[in-house]
Amino acid sequence: MKYVLFTGATGDLGRCCIEEIVKTGKWTVFAGGTNKTKLAQLEKLPNVIPVELDVTSDESIENAYKAIRCYTYVLNAIVNFAGIHVFTSMVEGNCVQEIEKMLNVNVMGMVRVNKRFFEMVRIGHGRIINCSSESGWMTPQPFNGPYTMTKYAVEAYNDSLRRELMYLNIPVIKLQPGSFKTQLTNKIYEDFDKAIASTNYYKKILTTMKPMMTMELGLDHDPKKLAKKLMLALTAKLPSTKYKVCTGKLLMTLELLPDKVVDIAYKAVVR
Repeated sequence: MKYVLFTGATGDLGRCCIEEIVKTGKWTVFAGGTNKTKLAQLEKLPNVIPVELDVTSDESIENAYKAIRCYTYVLNAIVNFAGIHVFTSMVEGNCVQEIEKMLNVNVMGMVRVNKRFFEMVRIGHGRIINCSSESGWMTPQPFNGPYTMTKYAVEAYNDSLRRELMYLNIPVIKLQPGSFKTQLTNKIYEDFDKAIASTNYYKKILTTMKPMMTMELGLDHDPKKLAKKLMLALTAKLPSTKYKVCTGKLLMTLELLPDKVVDIAYKAVVR
């Protein structure tokens, strides 16, 4: 039996991925999360051990480490799925606090977990899988800047870590999923409406852009596609350095254009 620590386990996509992992009968999953009710639900799955884990808290991570050490001294993989998305302007509202919050969870949470559990992965000849996003490599979209900042940081962190740990023969792999309809998506809609109601500068712009956002986020991609791609990253003898999953076609098209043309296109949409 192999062992994997999975953070962000109580999210919709996290549960779907965990179900795919345990279906093989070859893995025990330490499901880390903060939602006690959902952790209890995950415990009903075979070979899933729920662990209370707040990636923003060193104390919580240490407690999770001690709990896992009661079962094993090795990990064959860490899967970092913990993350949040807060829709906010770069200059209005509580943008500074919101950006700090996202960086703390999306980036520093990953850093903390990998640092504390690294030795268990090394002993287990395991690997580290970090969940980024299509936002991590695409040109930033207006009003999605803070989230994009965190995913750009994840990309840089992941690649730097990979090039460090390759000397220890530990693969470091990133997932770059597109949009999936989850509770996180519903939160983005709520934040967008709040931004429209409270903005001093962008009410017309945000109102005009909302249908585009709704169309892109409303894509009903099957979460199992992400789960299967994760299994490739988890089990391949020679895994790729990155796996893209369900990239948005509209956003992909923008990647083919020069930056100034993309700027003009966004301004033209509002006009």
